[in-house]
Amino acid sequence: MQNIKSKLALVITDGVGFRNFILSDFLKFANQSFDEVVILSCLPKEIYNEHTHLRVIELDVFEERFKTWFFRKAKEIAHLKLHEKGNLGIQDNLKTNDSKLKTPRGYATRFIYKLTSLFHSEKNIQQFQKLQNLTFSNHKITKEYKSILEKEQFTLLFFTHQRPPYIAPLVYAAQQLKLRTAAFIFSWDNLASKGRMASNFDYYLVWSDLMKQDLLQFYTSIEQEQIKVVGTPQFVPYAMPNYKIPKVEFIEEFNLNTNLKTICFSCGDISTSKNDELYIEIIATAIVEKSIEPVNFIVRTSPAEDPIRFQTLVDNFSFIKWNFPKWKQVRANHQESWSQRIPTIEDIKQLRALLEYSDLNINMLSTMSLDFMLFDKPVINPIFGNVNNGLYNDQRFLGYAHIQHLVNSQSSRIVKNKEQLIQAIIAYLNNDTDSINRKNFIKQQVGVSLEETNKQLVASLKIWA
Repeated sequence: MQNIKSKLALVITDGVGFRNFILSDFLKFANQSFDEVVILSCLPKEIYNEHTHLRVIELDVFEERFKTWFFRKAKEIAHLKLHEKGNLGIQDNLKTNDSKLKTPRGYATRFIYKLTSLFHSEKNIQQFQKLQNLTFSNHKITKEYKSILEKEQFTLLFFTHQRPPYIAPLVYAAQQLKLRTAAFIFSWDNLASKGRMASNFDYYLVWSDLMKQDLLQFYTSIEQEQIKVVGTPQFVPYAMPNYKIPKVEFIEEFNLNTNLKTICFSCGDISTSKNDELYIEIIATAIVEKSIEPVNFIVRTSPAEDPIRFQTLVDNFSFIKWNFPKWKQVRANHQESWSQRIPTIEDIKQLRALLEYSDLNINMLSTMSLDFMLFDKPVINPIFGNVNNGLYNDQRFLGYAHIQHLVNSQSSRIVKNKEQLIQAIIAYLNNDTDSINRKNFIKQQVGVSLEETNKQLVASLKIWA
């Protein structure tokens, strides 16, 4: 009996997926395990040339029409309504998604909220999914996708992100052709506080046992056998020798004083981290006023936004060293233009050096806490804003399920005012006592070692192919 050729479609949806799966060691293991790997890309084809010789099929961009948007939105809001009880992150998301606009989508959103207050069971959600699929079943791009899949005859399509709405027609085309699909759960907060996935998949890859439990809780139609715990390729470049640079190069790059310790403040994007300027200013002022010992102070902005909002700080504090992520915008005309930014090799090297050679990280409850903890660096999370003090209310994130795990782990210092922030900085620079807590938190959040992650991930895909 002839063996069926194993052929993997690697679906790269955005710049972070490009970083996680093209710039990590994923392809090394995938090429060893599969007879053929083909990249289906939502990014321009030419960006892969310097990184791999694999065949790349650039997918035309699917843009939602109103009908598709309506049923996708209904599916997502129904999912949030089904799981809102006792989940502050989802309750928050429901408030954010509501609309008071006097536009067709504004009126439709309010109707969806009324509709889903009555119809939000898992069965209703699956019905909305079917209706969403129906809206693009005869779309020319869906037909193009189907034609590609018929020609290629993949044994498995691997989606590197489960949420982008523009992948739904590709999943649907695979389902129509009875091709197997697997999805990687993209981020630590995607299940416990975000909306519904883009579609249903046959198999799911998750970071940890904790994330597996979340998946089973929020998606009751999924069975345990469909899930594999593999860690996350997001952090794998940190374990790869080709991204490591010597400390002397890092010091020269940022023009640092070798006699001083280094604090790195890593920013979130403006949608959720609006108080970053305040936190940076307080730290910079404390350095000027000598409230803390002399230090090197580096600020890394978010790759998802233009750092223009920090210009006043750039002008006022000349000693701050700024690390603006070296990500390239590869396509502008896209419904989610931020997804079309990709990192450079130089940026990954700079980020890894920041993690390895900084002595302390400060950020507003971002995933960067995990990045620094992987290098056993102490982390401070400032959240000054609440409902009463006029600041952007970032303290509400303490109620989010994934942040509650961080709080309970006692792996970082969470500070709610200027005095607490200054005291936490002084304490960590003098004596770090939280290393064990950090290591335990990393074990909880990232269930597989960085060196083993892609090996196990590919092994799981091969079983399903």
